[in-house]
Amino acid sequence: MSQYDNPRQLFTTLTADDELILSIEPLDVPDPEDDEVVVEVQAAPINPSDLGRLVASADMKSARLGEADGRPVLVADVRAETKRLFAGRVCKKLPAGNEGAGTVVAAGSSGTAQALLGKTVTMVGGMMYRTHRVVKARDALALPNGADAAEGASLFVNPMTVQGFVNTMRGEGHSAIVHTAAASNLGRMLAKLCAKEQIPLVAIVRRDEQRALLSELGVKHIVDSSRKSFMPDLVAAIAQTGATLAFDAIGGGRMANDILVAMEQAQIQLGGEATIYGTPVHKQVYIYGRLDFGTTELTAACGMYWGVGGWLLPPHLRQVGAERMIEMRRYAIEERNGIFASAYSRTISLEEMIDPDTARAYNRKATGEKFLVDPSR
Repeated sequence: MSQYDNPRQLFTTLTADDELILSIEPLDVPDPEDDEVVVEVQAAPINPSDLGRLVASADMKSARLGEADGRPVLVADVRAETKRLFAGRVCKKLPAGNEGAGTVVAAGSSGTAQALLGKTVTMVGGMMYRTHRVVKARDALALPNGADAAEGASLFVNPMTVQGFVNTMRGEGHSAIVHTAAASNLGRMLAKLCAKEQIPLVAIVRRDEQRALLSELGVKHIVDSSRKSFMPDLVAAIAQTGATLAFDAIGGGRMANDILVAMEQAQIQLGGEATIYGTPVHKQVYIYGRLDFGTTELTAACGMYWGVGGWLLPPHLRQVGAERMIEMRRYAIEERNGIFASAYSRTISLEEMIDPDTARAYNRKATGEKFLVDPSR
């Protein structure tokens, strides 16, 4: 019998019958090795990257309750257009949850592990939608005394990503940033970090309420992609900031192309001499999300001095090295209630994660709606 009270975990599975299954199953919690700790998980956010594994393959309008092995499960139909993208995970039962926080309830014999016993820690390593997580002591950083788990839940994915954006900007010789889906939780963190670092930011939104959120943070250059004036507005904002770097969370469609075209036109407005190959200034768009799973469409209107690539946090952290990564993590903790503060609209249990109505709600990815999971409930 486990020494822990009702340990359990959430799994996501794609079946051979084209169904998505979210299930909660018993968890065997092993004793920690010398350099490990056991953390009772008390706070784990649902980030867009988590939704990519949890439910991105499914039509959540079809979500319904089912049963498997005598336990309730969530069942949803897999969308036809995603079958090819997710073919490699059919019949594989996968854990989820990239990051989280909680209390260390057991520790290995090493000094590093023992020093964390009883502490509230922020941690990374995946598989956080479970009641207990065994991690290396080095992957769990203690929060200041008195901080609760919710303060440490979202201190890796988004804070490290926005710091990574700034690392990339400086490392590649750019001086300003264009960002799409800019009113997201991550986008608001980027806005605050750019303000502190005095980095010009062009924020692309699609609704008035998103513009208002960023205006309150002092963002000067906000462009609404739903307006007819989007392209001239974007060109004007880029010309004012001199931005030649963008991070795009949308991925599909023509957003990356629109940004490159606007950068090219802005360079001409700034006096750049264009040849048949365009202005001789490199313009770069990094796609870091896939809110749109469609094809990324590019035209010939942005010249030849440009690049479109993917940007992911893990390879960036490998590139900057362990020392810089630790600096970034400690800065995230320092600014946990400032630049990197996360606001949650609702806290739910593991069991609520498989409720169809709740699942549809957390999958909406609506601005201002960020869900926190407390597996200890």
